[in-house]
Amino acid sequence: MFFQFLNPLVEIIIITIAINYLLSFFWNTKSMDLILGAIAFILLLIFVTFFKLPVLHKILIQIGSYAVLVFFIIFQPEMRNAISKLSFRSKKNREITDFDKFLENLTNSVYKLADKRIGGLIAIENEDTLEEYAQKAVILNANFSSELLETIFATTTPLHDGAIIIRSGSILAASVILPLAEDVSQLSKSMGTRHRAGLGLANVSDALVIIISEETGKVSIAREGIMTEKIKSDRFKGIIKSIFNSPSKTFQPKFNLKEWWSK
Repeated sequence: MFFQFLNPLVEIIIITIAINYLLSFFWNTKSMDLILGAIAFILLLIFVTFFKLPVLHKILIQIGSYAVLVFFIIFQPEMRNAISKLSFRSKKNREITDFDKFLENLTNSVYKLADKRIGGLIAIENEDTLEEYAQKAVILNANFSSELLETIFATTTPLHDGAIIIRSGSILAASVILPLAEDVSQLSKSMGTRHRAGLGLANVSDALVIIISEETGKVSIAREGIMTEKIKSDRFKGIIKSIFNSPSKTFQPKFNLKEWWSK
């Protein structure tokens, strides 16, 4: 007896939630006029059926059969948006997608510059803040994009000298002057001032520094006082993922870095 009373109540709640969910996507849009028209059509159909008007009823049924197809065509963008928001992917998975997109764009830009023999120096901030270097440079606070990074290092732009600092997936500053390493014993003869500056920052912070050689077109990475040169794109991605393994907006670091370098 209790369940017989409960069933209609559950149905009402489910229908209410469904209607509220659908209206939340269409409210204050041009499609809302069509929704109101559809409601008026349904009310008219109920009126015609109740008063038994067969001719009007048949006409409305014919119109309704075509209206369903038109409905799906007109509401395609809204429905796509609604379905996408019903995705069961977790927030973590969405963050992984964002991180992978950033890493893919960064990799493509770095190796595009390397192919063109355009020098570059990129410091990715980790736990140690690089604010003191940024404040002496040109503050950008710009969303990261391949186009922006490649434009900064183009030799015709005023910001191409010096390094850029990336913080939380954004370009914090450009034309940054980094400290030069005093011990250059691990630098080869083909490595110049950029490599010395990259190694210098790697000696005093936990930042990951990417160096693109203008002379050789090779990509190197400096990290924790270690310079690794001639890095291919696949290994480049692996190094960054091994350090910034939590692909959140803040790019939280991983603390088994020395273990990775010893492999």
